[in-house]
Amino acid sequence: MEETVHTENKMGLLPIPKLLVTMSLPMIISMLVQAFYNVVDSIFVAQLNEEALTAVSLAFPVQNLMIAIAAGTGVGINALLSKSLGEKKFREANLVARNGIFLGIISCIIMAVIGLLGSHYFFLVQTDDPAIIRYGTDYMTIITVISVGIFMQITFERLLQSTGKTIYNMITQGTGAIINIILDPILIFGLFGMPRLEVAGAAIATVIGQVTAVCMSLYFNCKRNTELNLNMKGFRPDKAIIAEIYKVGVPSIIMQSIGSVMVFGMNRILLIFSSTAAAVFGVYFKLQSFVFMPVFGLTNGMIPIVAYNYGARNKKRIVDTIKMAIFIAIGFMTVGLLLFQIFPTQFLGLFGASEHMLEIGVPALRIISLSFLLAGFNIVVGSAFQALGNGVYSLIISAARQLIVILPIAYLFAELSGLAMVWWAIPIAEIAAVALSSLLFKRIIQLKINVLKES
Repeated sequence: MEETVHTENKMGLLPIPKLLVTMSLPMIISMLVQAFYNVVDSIFVAQLNEEALTAVSLAFPVQNLMIAIAAGTGVGINALLSKSLGEKKFREANLVARNGIFLGIISCIIMAVIGLLGSHYFFLVQTDDPAIIRYGTDYMTIITVISVGIFMQITFERLLQSTGKTIYNMITQGTGAIINIILDPILIFGLFGMPRLEVAGAAIATVIGQVTAVCMSLYFNCKRNTELNLNMKGFRPDKAIIAEIYKVGVPSIIMQSIGSVMVFGMNRILLIFSSTAAAVFGVYFKLQSFVFMPVFGLTNGMIPIVAYNYGARNKKRIVDTIKMAIFIAIGFMTVGLLLFQIFPTQFLGLFGASEHMLEIGVPALRIISLSFLLAGFNIVVGSAFQALGNGVYSLIISAARQLIVILPIAYLFAELSGLAMVWWAIPIAEIAAVALSSLLFKRIIQLKINVLKES
């Protein structure tokens, strides 16, 4: 007998504007806090030297890969779990949650092995600068070997999110971020009697914050998430459920991993010119998180609403949710565009930018930010595909945005026109993705949404 309390889920009852705000706002706040501590992390590292900043920038694809695996699996868990709850299949929902926890544990074990064996080689293939290699190897080894923090944090947060309890995610992520921010200067520079660990200190601060968030998320799931029973006693992996999770999750993992491939490829192209160019790209990714993270928080709140109402076959609530999410996303992106156009010098100055870095970075930030409005639409539509069980469509869009268009155009511009033109590959890719997103969205409306009842 499942010891689970079943109540009518607010995702089928609350008015959409209020529901989307209440579901998304805690996620948006927590992601903004995460973006803040990611930027603070790099600001402290930049005070060491530009090689340290470049090393952390070059390690970004690996961090992004871990997030891709964890978040992609989480999308599969989230979509299947919310759908099961919408269909009132509570026993199946519990099995999905337990298998999701199992997958998170397996993922962090695999990543720890990869990090131990491959960190040094990862930097050797990118640069011959001994300082960058040393800093980068230290940083990457720590974040991969102790990756239990990132994998289990995201897994437990998705369980809370699937039942509408996103306020707890804000608490856990916020606490982890604050701990990271406090520990960064202490461990990097050796304050208060602690040893000076430099880049390794930044990595240690990060994983301590993540592990703290995991412990809190586990507590909230066990004590506050009464719609799910996470008792793992006698657990056996369910191949059918795992297959269903990855049916949606694998395209999402691949989609987000494409970002790692893109960053790795762009770094290789930019290193043709200088390590400073790669550092600028790394700084851009830290800064743009303040613009993109709110949109990701919005879509994290949108996905369970769409999935739940798809399970409940409620067409109007699905359509209203997606429309509102697109409107809000474009609003966030408009603010981001204006800030990047007006304050690029000040943003780069936060990272102790040299005159050479400013010369490269100011036009780079202004050019890349032109893509923001288009990216907002693409992100929301891609997330809607995931919520409706069509993760492959999201994969197609992401591949067009971050691989098929960007890298060839960036390489071509690098060869023919120089560094200044390389940045234009990003806005061009978003234009192509908007056209493709619109076509696929029209198809998904016809195949999956229009066939549902009006409600």
